[in-house]
Amino acid sequence: MVIHLASDHAGFALKERLARFLVGKDIAIHDEGTYTTESCDYPFFAHSLCSAVEKEQGMGILICGTGIGVSMAANRHKGIRAALCTTELQARLARRHNNANVLCLGARIIGEELALAIVEAFLEAQFEGGRHQRRIDMINLPQ
Repeated sequence: MVIHLASDHAGFALKERLARFLVGKDIAIHDEGTYTTESCDYPFFAHSLCSAVEKEQGMGILICGTGIGVSMAANRHKGIRAALCTTELQARLARRHNNANVLCLGARIIGEELALAIVEAFLEAQFEGGRHQRRIDMINLPQ
């Protein structure tokens, strides 16, 4: 499994920390950017990551200052179920009940240690299916 990572300038330091954390756990990553702390536009990186996740049917982690902007941009993609999580429980349930495939984090909202715990919970949890699949199917109804 490859985890795609992307952030804007506000999330850059946390993205770099998460990359080291994941590699240390022998999880392959693909860094979709940004690569500096120079001011940039989060939608560009959110869309890039989501396109890769959709293409590979993989998973991703998006980070901006609050996590709100990247989650809004990510959820514009048909195949993406992005969840903005601030607790380990939210991360577990986002995977178990919503089959979330993109985790969104707010670098200015949560600390580094909590972010690591949230990522670990997100990656360890498995989708439960059943009644939850029916609800996901309802989300995906055509407009």
